[in-house]
Amino acid sequence: MVNPIRSEIDLEAQGLHVGYLRLPHSVHRSAYGWIPIPIGSVRNGEGPVVLLMAGNHGDEYEGQVLVSQLLREIDPQWIHGQLIFLPMANFPAAEAGTRTSPLDGGNLNRTFPGNPLGTPTEMIADYIENTLLARAQYLVDLHSGGSSLLYHGANMLAIEPRDEEEGRQLRALLGAFGLPRAFLHAPNPVHSATAARRQGAMSIVTELGGAGVVQRGLLHEARQGLLHLLGAIGVLAGPLVPPQPPGQTRFYRVSAQHYVYAYERGVYEPLADLGEHVHAGQPAARIHFPETPLREPLTVAFAASGEVVCQRAVASVQRGDCLFHLAEPDEP
Repeated sequence: MVNPIRSEIDLEAQGLHVGYLRLPHSVHRSAYGWIPIPIGSVRNGEGPVVLLMAGNHGDEYEGQVLVSQLLREIDPQWIHGQLIFLPMANFPAAEAGTRTSPLDGGNLNRTFPGNPLGTPTEMIADYIENTLLARAQYLVDLHSGGSSLLYHGANMLAIEPRDEEEGRQLRALLGAFGLPRAFLHAPNPVHSATAARRQGAMSIVTELGGAGVVQRGLLHEARQGLLHLLGAIGVLAGPLVPPQPPGQTRFYRVSAQHYVYAYERGVYEPLADLGEHVHAGQPAARIHFPETPLREPLTVAFAASGEVVCQRAVASVQRGDCLFHLAEPDEP
């Protein structure tokens, strides 16, 4: 099956090229229309190919700013290989400022490997995995907490390595990025990181703040880390590459027990702070019921011990909403 998405730029061409991926989209307003997904490429000679992706979720803005900024600033003569820029990967969601696409409700990071003949989000996922990642050795997918979550500072995520050698390579890449925390987690077949692994590429996913805003300090920290990583990979040289990463990375592991969820609809009151170390059984939050004022609030407890790395940014909750995300230190 051939994906109907067509690129306006030639990914084999040397130099800087910017255009759109055209996703055919016939609607009442525009019978022969297409969805414009921005894409850029900077290629110079032989070397690694890196896909820099943001806007996987449309309400996560730090990556969209960072990828667009680097595309404007990088001179092709500094490149040894190729950088592919995808600042608004799920364009319909990014244009609307929503986590999922308003066209089909699709969550791009729950849709890989996609379907070339499916919904718009499924077609985008298929194109990213089977066209863009198929030519790349590295993926950097820039996420944040979005509208509903707030992460503690700048963080990275990566799939647990399959062997010792891959583990050494992965930890070296994460250390070169140099954000404060790196979470190792089990592979999920519908995530971009697993799509990269299926195509033989190594991946780093970030989680930068959130709450629907862009924090100046986090953006600067992520930029420095990304530029240092690209220098360490060998795809970028020149004046933009900092002499060292922004900091030293600590490694953590994450499992299903590290998440806390609401089991009632109401207003949640957090009982722990970002960065706090908590233990299993410790109260995590109270769910209040203002519409039934005589009803006592429901207390929710942590099921595991660890550091609070993420919490819900919105007080109103429904059953199934994530309230907290913990991570457990895992130093080698």
